[in-house]
Amino acid sequence: MARKKNNRTTENSATEVTEPINTPDRYYFEGGLRRVKPYHHTYNTYCKERWRGRTLYDIFTSEFRDRTPEYYKQAIEDGRVLVSGKVANLETIVPNGAIVSHSTHRHEPPVSSRPIGIIHEDDDMIVIDKPAGIPVHGAGRYHFNTILEIMKADRPGFKPLPCNRLDRLTSGVMFIGKNPKAAEKFAVQLKSRTLQKEYVARVSGRFPDGVVLCDQPIMSVSPKLGLNRVRATGKEARTKFRRIAYYPAPPKTDAETATTSGDRPATPPATASEDEGYSIVHCLPLTGRTHQIRVHLQFLGYPISNDPIYSNRRVFGPSLGKHDDSAENDSEIIDRLSNMGKTELADTTAYRTHLTCPPDVAPDTDPQVIEAIMFREHEAAVDAYHKRKGERLSGEICEECDAPLYTDPGVHELGIFLHAARYADNDGTWKYKSALPTWAFPPEGFEGPTSIPDWREPGEGEELIINNGFAGSGADGGPDGDAKEDDVLALVRGVGMVNLSQKLRDGQDLTVE
Repeated sequence: MARKKNNRTTENSATEVTEPINTPDRYYFEGGLRRVKPYHHTYNTYCKERWRGRTLYDIFTSEFRDRTPEYYKQAIEDGRVLVSGKVANLETIVPNGAIVSHSTHRHEPPVSSRPIGIIHEDDDMIVIDKPAGIPVHGAGRYHFNTILEIMKADRPGFKPLPCNRLDRLTSGVMFIGKNPKAAEKFAVQLKSRTLQKEYVARVSGRFPDGVVLCDQPIMSVSPKLGLNRVRATGKEARTKFRRIAYYPAPPKTDAETATTSGDRPATPPATASEDEGYSIVHCLPLTGRTHQIRVHLQFLGYPISNDPIYSNRRVFGPSLGKHDDSAENDSEIIDRLSNMGKTELADTTAYRTHLTCPPDVAPDTDPQVIEAIMFREHEAAVDAYHKRKGERLSGEICEECDAPLYTDPGVHELGIFLHAARYADNDGTWKYKSALPTWAFPPEGFEGPTSIPDWREPGEGEELIINNGFAGSGADGGPDGDAKEDDVLALVRGVGMVNLSQKLRDGQDLTVE
């Protein structure tokens, strides 16, 4: 369809589509980031099932979070929002089959300037090494700063067809079809589960020994925010995990353990616990739910160290959602996550001491110890923020469209410690892998793997810990929270910890198959 000179609508179909005014001069690079100049754009989207019967203003304020309710109110009143080509108002009800069009001055967030690596290329397929921090396709405020659009710009005339998708923050192996037939064939193979997908993650704490199978179902609790949680009513989700390395926290120096007056503290600081170190974990997803690895690791109590959602105490509290499969706190979690970066200006972190959550310690812990831990965590958070500033409201507005502007994300905030390391066909026909990311390398002074090992199932005498409700505590794989005090537990070789209480109450045979 040819693009018209003005912001008008086509009239050659029953459903009218508002077309864009212009496109940008693509990309420029600055400060280690790939950028796109602001440009005018018209979003077009079909009415979704959940929108039917709702007012236009209600849909915009509840479904989209990149602008304020005040902005959407003004945009609708100014006639910049159309429903099937007709100017709408705040009370317009969106009917089935309608197309909603919103003309706006678009400010795309900058993304990583790292080039898209090529692992393999033939006549049908390109296997790429996706950089962290770049979304695969357009969504929200992203359009040109996406993998697909960057590849189009790099290869004029090329129409990339993604066969699998990775989260914006995730890096690693991805498949791009060169023609519809090849893309469809590979997509069918992905859905048939005849492939083995392997990831590498860096998580907080010492992950248990052996192979851990988490089979907790997952559901989306906020499509708007992209928030997913473990829920009994969710979709089937299974992931296997194995620790391939553990690196303890560095010992505290005298400067770190001294008080502000220079005196030694009255109570010597405890030796760094295993929770303060981190593990490199090999992940084998057996299903393909959104955020599956991230959600399962959070549930097990070993979240990805720099995950801005699932490892965020300000959102989930001190326990970080460990073993939490209830909906009791969902509304509070959604509110806190929604406000992240929206209600605060840059450089205010240092003044928000009330947002430092109490640490997860024993009830009888000395209040002075708790205060010292909170102070240390707050200072670390402030230091980390200033070193790796994330994207948040800057307090400034665009002179052309009055939209609130954001600061640039720090280069190190563009991704998380999750990498799609290897894809292989189960019959051994092909295998593609990416190099181990630098964040998974052993730190200075330690020895550890510098390449991705082959996946290894439990060996003889090694337990398979099935985490249906709890994760193993430490290396012994014992339960640490979900079992009740009077429950009868048994460790079954090749199965893991089994709760026999219900069988005993029902008078059943205690044989575990």
